[in-house]
Amino acid sequence: MKRTTITLVALLAGLGMANAETVAPADVTYEEGAVAQSLTGVAGNPAEGAKVVSTKSLGNCVACHEITDLADVPFHGEVGPLLDGAGDRWSEAELRGIVANAKMMFEDSMMPSFYKTDGFTRLGNAYTGKAHEGEVEPLLTAQQIEDVVAYLMTLQ
Repeated sequence: MKRTTITLVALLAGLGMANAETVAPADVTYEEGAVAQSLTGVAGNPAEGAKVVSTKSLGNCVACHEITDLADVPFHGEVGPLLDGAGDRWSEAELRGIVANAKMMFEDSMMPSFYKTDGFTRLGNAYTGKAHEGEVEPLLTAQQIEDVVAYLMTLQ
């Protein structure tokens, strides 16, 4: 009986994930900078979000922000605000909007737009000095945005 219940729950959770629609970067709806709708319909994973925040090849948020929870990660920046208490200062929708495209809430922000694929000026091809060609991918996936938001919500 127990195994059947666990299997059924896993099956239903899998169906929920399969039915979840990812919101494309161009289709994200910002309301005063906040994004109320989940980008994936799947709850974010705070542990995965911490990896994105602290990993140089992913979000690398610690390059600009200090986070006491990640004190073991070297070289925290001081350009952006301290993220301790981010879950108290901003709502989940506001954090989702800030991470996806901070410029929608803070026009003069230096923070990269992690979930944007158009409207760039002079988009380059990495460090080659050449113009980018083809489709532009967002810096983070929709699920990575949800994971970062889930992690930031734990910082209270």
